Amino acid sequence: MFTTLISVAQLEHLLLPGHSATVVLDCRAYLTAPGKGEQVYREGHIPGAGYLNLDTDLSSPVTPDSGRHPLPDFAVLCAALRARGVSSETQVVVYDDCGGAMAARAWWLLRLLGHRQVAVLDGGYPAWLASGLSVSDQLPSPLTGNFDAAPDPVLILSLEQVEGFTAAGLLIDARTAERYRGEQEPIDPVAGHIPGAVNRPLQLNLTNDGLFKTTGQLQQEWLSFIGDYRPHQVAHYCGSGVTACHNQLAMEHAGLKGSKVYPGSWSEWIRDPQRPVAIGE
Repeated sequence: MFTTLISVAQLEHLLLPGHSATVVLDCRAYLTAPGKGEQVYREGHIPGAGYLNLDTDLSSPVTPDSGRHPLPDFAVLCAALRARGVSSETQVVVYDDCGGAMAARAWWLLRLLGHRQVAVLDGGYPAWLASGLSVSDQLPSPLTGNFDAAPDPVLILSLEQVEGFTAAGLLIDARTAERYRGEQEPIDPVAGHIPGAVNRPLQLNLTNDGLFKTTGQLQQEWLSFIGDYRPHQVAHYCGSGVTACHNQLAMEHAGLKGSKVYPGSWSEWIRDPQRPVAIGE
């Protein structure tokens, strides 16, 4: 059972005939180009992979009070997963083409629904291509799965909990340092970060070739970063609750289990102009 990361070689082996059921899901998405993810999926993907859309499968519609990617309707998400062949015993593998930044959202949502046998493909689609493995433009027709579950709220840091969280916990911003400091903001209308939050850009989880750092290196770096805080005292956020999941994935892969995600993230926080905003370090 793979619960955090899976390598290209390991996935290739799982997809051989005679192995237990594995469902591969393409999660490619581009925040500034809605619709492009499904387009590139149709042009070519890992053979047999289904597609999960960030905006319609992994999020619900935006409201005046929400962030850019509100939590999905979980009944709708469960139906989407069943339609793609997911059952309670299925090993799920999710991938993208940006170091896991998008696929980690699907990974976190499945874990939120209690499905532990889900892993992000290390290196994603680029690593699959680099290994010389075949791709397909054929859309799969999987047998409908039986997946059904309800979310566990203990894994979520709610909006109501955010402001007081830093009194005893560590709130970590996964965005780039420039966005955290408020020096640039290419997506949201307000720049800066939640007061009391600290910054660890998700890119620090990866090597220069787009793979995750080794378990030992991640553990050493994360233990140094969180200091005296225990993993269950840590919560992650980003711009819209998508890439924050990458930092949680890195911690879980390093054996530091139990952190939370604030899914509304910065784009929800700034909906109310009365909420404080911090600039700089």
